[in-house]
Amino acid sequence: MASFPEAPCGESLGNTILTLVNIGRPDSLPPPKRGILGRDGSGLTPSGDVPTLASVPALSPGDGFPLPKPRSLIALLGVLAALAAPAHALGSEQMYMGAAEDEGRNADPAVAMAKMQLAKAAGFDTIRITTIWDPGQSAVPAGQLQALQSIAAAGDFLGIRVIATIMNFGSRTTPLTASSRTQFARFAADLVRRVSGIREYIVGNEPNLNRYWLPQFGPNGEDVAATAYVQLLARTYDAMKAVDKGVFINGGSVSPRGIDRPGTGRDTHSPTAFITDMGTAYRDLNRNRPIMDGFSFHPYGENSSTPPTFAHLSGTSLGLADYDKLVSLLGTAFDGTAQLGSTLPIVYDEYGVDSQIPDGKRRFYSGREPATTRPASEGVQAAYYREALEMAACQPTVRGFLIFHVTDETDYNRWQSGVYYADGTPKSSRPFVKQTMAEIRSGAVDCGAPPVPGPKAGWAVATAAEIAAAEKGSSVVGGWVLVDSSG
Repeated sequence: MASFPEAPCGESLGNTILTLVNIGRPDSLPPPKRGILGRDGSGLTPSGDVPTLASVPALSPGDGFPLPKPRSLIALLGVLAALAAPAHALGSEQMYMGAAEDEGRNADPAVAMAKMQLAKAAGFDTIRITTIWDPGQSAVPAGQLQALQSIAAAGDFLGIRVIATIMNFGSRTTPLTASSRTQFARFAADLVRRVSGIREYIVGNEPNLNRYWLPQFGPNGEDVAATAYVQLLARTYDAMKAVDKGVFINGGSVSPRGIDRPGTGRDTHSPTAFITDMGTAYRDLNRNRPIMDGFSFHPYGENSSTPPTFAHLSGTSLGLADYDKLVSLLGTAFDGTAQLGSTLPIVYDEYGVDSQIPDGKRRFYSGREPATTRPASEGVQAAYYREALEMAACQPTVRGFLIFHVTDETDYNRWQSGVYYADGTPKSSRPFVKQTMAEIRSGAVDCGAPPVPGPKAGWAVATAAEIAAAEKGSSVVGGWVLVDSSG
């Protein structure tokens, strides 16, 4: 729970917002495998085989993303030739895809159903919710239980998997003692027993951050958070499995960044240090059974303008492009023990890109946007979500990918990363994300090298007829068009 590449014209655009529109393909080209953004006045329409962000060089978080100079209308037609590339591995068709969203966690079944229907309309097959443990609780209280049963029933009816994160609310309630760990574990076991519709769980939330777990460091600067979290995870795993061996339990829920230095006023651990220390703590238990069936990770970018392709070539932070590092860390931590390591399934259960809110929707929001957020246009949000989903689908041990939110939060100080505005109306990124997920499920995502342009590839000004055909959804006219630039 959280806390552009170079354009064809190669000119600087500053903060200009770009809209890409598909205008179909000529009959001589093969059917499209991948998509690009399109706008018909009401939303984005993904279609066509186009370049992705995968070929973008690694950028530092502070870098700008150069785009064409502002003008009232830019209409460029990119003609793409048929590809004659060898076959490559395809993305996983089994990866579940959805969102982390608590709006449907409501004791009123009608409210739970309505919120889940929004998720279904967006193409999501999975929703992750949270359930909060408070000190002293060994069973799920009636109010929470009813809400969890309502959303589980709605998920079952709509065919949406429901995952529950079981967590303490803030670092003041960190379960540090043997007694509190036992209470937490019994609470989790009670949830498994009484809400049979939820079959997958995540234990804890970002225990490497002081916001959710304290203390992080001991008197000598040692990592006490990882040790205490592993003890909680082990006890909770055993209690939940004693009720139902078939439930799938994810550990970790680790944040992508941390300082690894005590006494800074914001004591945190990086994922690199925390995973390593989890391995040490697990080995110290001398345990002959696992503590988790999967590993949950939150691969947020440094801000919402950071592309998912940004790789951390040095340092201790991790993102989507650092999958190999993550697998290596898990292997070093756990391989050779009863706990899977390098082959442990990974769930990206939070990834968000804040989008800029148009003037007509601002009345549904309040507060102030932090300067560090750097929200992106809806077109960039859609492109980043597409790239992130495709990257995850091509990472062999990834089990699931969840966007942070179906619907925006109303507070600008929180997350506007959903595919719906706060009033429940869809953003123009929604159909683009939906098509991306459909393509992944159909096995249409190629994990090989990016397309190589043919001899006719290039850029030309689109004619009025081509733009009109694009707006009507024509499949006869080829290529794709960048039709709008507003800053």
